[in-house]
Amino acid sequence: MSSLFNSFPIRMDGDNLPGLLNEGFRQFGFQMPDSGGSFRLPGNLGNLRGAFKNLVNSGGQGEGGSGGTPWTKGSYHLKNRLLKGGLTGFGDVFHPGKDAFNLGDKGSGIRNRGTVQDFIKLRDDCLASGALFEDPEFPCTDTSIFFSRRPPRSFEWLRPTEITSDPRLFVEGYSRFDIQQGELGDCWLLAAVANLTLHNSLFCQVVPHDQSFTDQYAGIFHFRFWQYGRWVDVVVDDRLPTYNGQLVFLRSSQQNEFWSALLEKAYAKLHGSYEALKGGTTCEAMEDFTGGVTEWHDLQNPDPNLYKILLKAFERSSLMGASIEPDPSVLEARTPEGLVKGHAYSITRVKYVDITTPTMSGKIPLIRLRNPWGNEAEWNGAWSDKSAEWRFIPQNEKEEIGLTFDDDGEFWMSYRDFTKYFSRLEICNLNPDSLTEDEIGDGKKWEMSVFEGEWVRGITAGGCRNFIETFWHNPQYIITLEDPDEDDDESMCTVIVALMQKNRRSQRKMGAECLTIGFALYKLDNPENQPKPLPLDFFKYNASVARSKSFINLREVSERFKLPPGTYCIVPSTFDANEEGEFLLRVFSEHMNNMEENDEEVGLGEIDTRVKDDPELKNEEDEESNNKIKEFFKKLAGEDMEVDWMELKQLLDFAMKDEPQFEGFSKETCRSMVAMMDVDRSGKLGLEEFKILWMDVRNWRSVFKLYDKERTGSLSAFELRQVLNSAGYRLNNHILNILMHRYGTKEGRISFDDFIACAVRLRSMIDMFKERDPDNTNTAAFTLEEWVEKTVYS
Repeated sequence: MSSLFNSFPIRMDGDNLPGLLNEGFRQFGFQMPDSGGSFRLPGNLGNLRGAFKNLVNSGGQGEGGSGGTPWTKGSYHLKNRLLKGGLTGFGDVFHPGKDAFNLGDKGSGIRNRGTVQDFIKLRDDCLASGALFEDPEFPCTDTSIFFSRRPPRSFEWLRPTEITSDPRLFVEGYSRFDIQQGELGDCWLLAAVANLTLHNSLFCQVVPHDQSFTDQYAGIFHFRFWQYGRWVDVVVDDRLPTYNGQLVFLRSSQQNEFWSALLEKAYAKLHGSYEALKGGTTCEAMEDFTGGVTEWHDLQNPDPNLYKILLKAFERSSLMGASIEPDPSVLEARTPEGLVKGHAYSITRVKYVDITTPTMSGKIPLIRLRNPWGNEAEWNGAWSDKSAEWRFIPQNEKEEIGLTFDDDGEFWMSYRDFTKYFSRLEICNLNPDSLTEDEIGDGKKWEMSVFEGEWVRGITAGGCRNFIETFWHNPQYIITLEDPDEDDDESMCTVIVALMQKNRRSQRKMGAECLTIGFALYKLDNPENQPKPLPLDFFKYNASVARSKSFINLREVSERFKLPPGTYCIVPSTFDANEEGEFLLRVFSEHMNNMEENDEEVGLGEIDTRVKDDPELKNEEDEESNNKIKEFFKKLAGEDMEVDWMELKQLLDFAMKDEPQFEGFSKETCRSMVAMMDVDRSGKLGLEEFKILWMDVRNWRSVFKLYDKERTGSLSAFELRQVLNSAGYRLNNHILNILMHRYGTKEGRISFDDFIACAVRLRSMIDMFKERDPDNTNTAAFTLEEWVEKTVYS
């Protein structure tokens, strides 16, 4: 059995209780190592992976669980420094239900894998030329189906017009019965699609209705998916994998209906291939269809108020799914009760149903579920199709709930049996912009704040608290909870924190797996007196007040907390230090949470006093030393008494010839130094300009030596913030990350030459800005010509 643990780590940081996970593994007959251990589960056992996440998360949902507390009218705050399409990055309200980016657009947050495709333009071009669209970005080849192996047999890609004589996108509308699973192991996706059909506005957001097989048909369709804070429009042609003329993967119960098959193809394109969709969680797909945030519930140890949670979630249009612990030795094994293990079911109705028996009357809690197979594989116990229990339900009640007894994969069961036979429940809480005001009615919505971030080796990839010396380098975010929940007897605030890593599924064919991620929350008693960011000593002497129950390699880790009003710092991290990746951090709360980054303002500060008092600098200021450099300058400069970048390189290399581990300045660094001091844009420096430059270079060299104590000629990138602070620069994580991408090495080091180049570049850009902002308004204006001139020559 130990061979199962090979790809899915659940790991504990310094804040976690060692016994928590140990107990969870004992329930499955495994023993957790005494210390330092981690387990891995097979990546394709998506539901088994979820079970272990549930074990370590049990008890962490907070009283009431998902939907168990009242909601307030809310708004969606996307605070984002990467997306500049009209957003300032400081709390703008963004409407994901209205705005969408084309796949690969700069603002889409997804790297362009080819030509950016605009559906309307491509369709118009095809209609004008009379040709049907063929998608060059997702070709009809085996690599679009499998990335790790060859297909088991030869598939033929056919258009719906070649499969049936009367293809339609929709036949009599759309419903959960339009979804039947094919040969791909993506039941997790299909369960979410079934849920999607229950909500008109959500469905129309994902499946735009401006396309068909009759009006303006050109062999091209498009679908929209939520990806890390934005909606992305994905274009596909309508050629689908078939065998013997039949669809191989997702299909509709109506042979001439194709919206579901085309939706699956677009989702496969988004992630690189059909195979990339094999194995996953319903939560992941539900989030991609709504932009919501998901929660997990362990049905073997359910919250006492779980049915109330389900009712409120259903009333608020939450998407819900459930599954049974899989049998490791049998794929999708059947239970005697007709259920399928390791299979994702969607919950399509939650209701107290009136019941009248000869001896009593009242209400019974029932749940309606659907198997994505859409066939006779249904529950056969109490309240199943045609079971005896239904004779006690009044006819009008049966009509109200739409009771049918077809072999369509849908069935009812009691809440008691649901918690007895199912293992896990997944609930997707919708973000405030998912539904229209008419659909919400008198309902209430969450407040949600969103930040994008990045873990960069040597800068912001500090690892968990086990790596205490670098932990404080992780990105930090402040939330301020001022108002307790409505009707909360303890005056507490409900907070859901969700940390999602970006783009990992689409990179599976390159060998990328999900990073092991988690987060911690720290209470700030005097936030206005705390430095930004919180330093090492703060984390050495303060424990977290809340945290993710585990570090785990899922796309998203989320937890629900009940916290007293106050100010808190959230620190998202990978388990190990120096693991690189991008992430999205979302915070749901009943009232405003005032989320912001806990980081420095960009600007200039004081130079470190240790640099000013450096005796080596004072020694170099003696007249003899200066005369030698001046004479060498005159010798190189010639009659015009100016030096270009090549002569400057000779001059500086001569002046610093005695420096250990120094092999001379690069030509790019020397060109940048000339540009920094060259006021008249002549490409050369005079003696006075050189004197000022030489003073700056000596200061920067002194700063570098303060931190390069072993005289290796390079620094750890984790020291870059302190080094630049000592040089008089105040920078935040976003700029430090960019500097590391530009000047750092793969090993997380920065050489002396690269540090000087970095310092010169910063000095040039800040001086350029300050020149245009004499009143210190933190804004500057440039014409395009001025901007190009100043940035190209810098």
